[in-house]
Amino acid sequence: MARTIQILDPADGTPVGTVAVASPDEAAAAVESAEKAAPGWARTAPAERGALLHAAAAAVEAVAGELAELTTREMGKPLADARGGVDAGIGTLRQYAELGPLHRGRSLQGGWNATDLMVFEPRGVVAVITPWNDPVAVPCGLIGAALATGNTVVFKPSERTPHTGARLAEALSRELPPGVLTLLQGDGETGAALVAQPGLGLAAHVGSTAAGRAIAAVTVAKLLLENGGNDPLIVDDGVDPVWAAGQAALGAFANAGQICTSVERIYVQESIAEPFLAELVRCAESLVTGSGMDPGTTLGPLVDDRQRQAVHDHVSGAIGDGARLLTGGRVPGGPGSFYPATVLTGCTDDMLVMREETFGPVAPVRVVASFGQALAAACRGPYGLAATVLTSDMAHAQQAWRELPAGTVKVNAVFGGAPGGAAEPRGRSGQGFGYGPELLGEMVRTKVVHLAAPPS
Repeated sequence: MARTIQILDPADGTPVGTVAVASPDEAAAAVESAEKAAPGWARTAPAERGALLHAAAAAVEAVAGELAELTTREMGKPLADARGGVDAGIGTLRQYAELGPLHRGRSLQGGWNATDLMVFEPRGVVAVITPWNDPVAVPCGLIGAALATGNTVVFKPSERTPHTGARLAEALSRELPPGVLTLLQGDGETGAALVAQPGLGLAAHVGSTAAGRAIAAVTVAKLLLENGGNDPLIVDDGVDPVWAAGQAALGAFANAGQICTSVERIYVQESIAEPFLAELVRCAESLVTGSGMDPGTTLGPLVDDRQRQAVHDHVSGAIGDGARLLTGGRVPGGPGSFYPATVLTGCTDDMLVMREETFGPVAPVRVVASFGQALAAACRGPYGLAATVLTSDMAHAQQAWRELPAGTVKVNAVFGGAPGGAAEPRGRSGQGFGYGPELLGEMVRTKVVHLAAPPS
C-alpha cells in the first residue's frame, strides 16, 4: 500500500488534503515515459514549442486564483503575496516562450571550403524539484526553460505544497503533448529515486543545502542547484536609520522570513545602532499576524510546526549564548504554526542564528565599529546566494559589491532588480544559472559540427 502525506493548513491545522507518495518504480516509469516523448518534442519546431508554452501560460493564468489560494492554504503566505508569485510564474513562462525560439548557437571562423558550427541540443529528460516557499514561480521558471529548449520534464513539487504543484502541472499539461510534462508526488525518498535514474539529462533543484548535497551524491545527470543562503545586510553609518530599519524588516520578515534571499544576519555600525534597533522593533511589532486568507494579515504562519521549532531553536540558542531579545522570540499558544517577528541584538558570528539559514521571521543584529569590520564579517561563511549593503558612500558600495562572495549583491534595496538578470550562487548555495536568459544555456548541450566539402 502506498505511503501518503497529509497536508494541514498552517494557519489553523485543518486538513487541506492527502497525496500518495510515488514509489521508486513509479519514479523510474515517469522518467521512462519522458524519455519516450523526448525525441518528438526535441524535433518540434522551436516556434511551435513557444506557441504551446504561451498556451500553457494562458492555462495557468485561467486558474491563477485557485493556485494562489492553494499556496496560502498549504504554506501560509498572505493571499496577495501568493497571487504575486503566481503572476510572476506566468510572466516567466511567457518570457521563455519568447526566448526559446531565439536561443541559438554560433558559426565559427574555419577554412574557406568548410562550415563550422556550435549547435545546441536538448539534454533530454530534466528533473525539476522545487521548494514549498514559492511553489508556482520557481517551477514555472525551470519548467518553462526546459520545455522551450526541447527537453521533457519530470516535475516533483515539494511534499509540503503538493496540491499546488498538482494543479500547476494539470494546467500546463493540458496544452502539451502527452509525456512532455510528468508529475511525480512524494518526499525526499521519491526525489532520491528520481535523480538516481540513469535516463536523466539534468537535475534542477531549488531548496535546502542538505537536499542539494543528497542529490549531488546520487545523480549522474548535470546538476543545477540553488540551495540555502545566509544572506548578510550591512548598514553603513551615513544612512537614515529609520529607512534602513524598514529595509531590514522587509528583508527579514517578508513571507515570514521564508524566502531564499531573506536577510539572515545584520551588521549595523554603532553610531546609528540605537535608532536603527528601535525602528526595527517598531516594524516587527506593527506586523499583523494571522491567516494568509485574511486580507489584513502581514505576517502569516510558518509552513509547519517542524519549521517553527527549527526557527525557535536558533533563537533560543542565541539567547542562551548571550544575545538580547528585543521583541518576539516566544512560541505562541493556540492553533497554527505562527511565530512572531523577532529582533535579537548582541549577536556574534559563532551563533547558529548568524551562521546558518534560519528561514523564519528573525532579525539577528551584530553592532560593529566600522564599515570595514561589517564587510569582513559579511564576507565570512560558506554560503553565497545574495547580500545587501545600505550606504550613502559610493566608495563603500563599490568595495562591497566587488568583495562580497555572493551571486547577487544589492545596494540600497533588499529586494528588486531589472528583469533578465541571472546570477550564479557561490559556495554551499549552489551552482549554475537558475533564471534569466542564461538558464536556457543550462538546459542544452553544445555540439561542434565541422562540415567539409568532399575532394573535387
